[in-house]
Amino acid sequence: MGKSELTGPGPDFIHQLRTVDLTAVERHPPIVETRVWTSEDATRAFADALAGRPGIRDAAIELQGDLGAGKTTLVRHLLRALGVQGRIKSPTYAVVEPYESAGRPIWHFDFYRFGDPREWEDAGLRDIFTSPGLKLTEWPENAAGLLPPADLVIHLEACADESRRVTLRGQTPLGRELMA
Repeated sequence: MGKSELTGPGPDFIHQLRTVDLTAVERHPPIVETRVWTSEDATRAFADALAGRPGIRDAAIELQGDLGAGKTTLVRHLLRALGVQGRIKSPTYAVVEPYESAGRPIWHFDFYRFGDPREWEDAGLRDIFTSPGLKLTEWPENAAGLLPPADLVIHLEACADESRRVTLRGQTPLGRELMA
């Protein structure tokens, strides 16, 4: 893996995020795969498989979809599969909920209530996004242009029959490894 082009948090951090050379992503187009989960058991099985991937420990995963699509349910199953004990709650009001598994940090973000992407900067979240650990982000579009590129994007769509249409997009080598 190459050296990061980001110099770390600083006054020009947002500019750095916006100008990072994404040629690795451009040279290797994202892999996109669509699945249908017919039940919550399918969601749990996916979360279990994802938790078994070694790269999950430091991945950035975006969860997209409308209200009720199953984003938080997927996160809960993933955190349980990673060994998180205790209550797992939605960070809708807190913005972020921290967890730990096997000595590694896990951060669950929910930017649903952000009205302006600058709130991300004002909340002081850049340090978390540059640190080790798993980052799970719901409603990333509400912090548009400020988040580093996600390794894996999971878009969930609730269907009339209660199933979920799930589109996975591996945007980095790690994201593609997580999809395998």
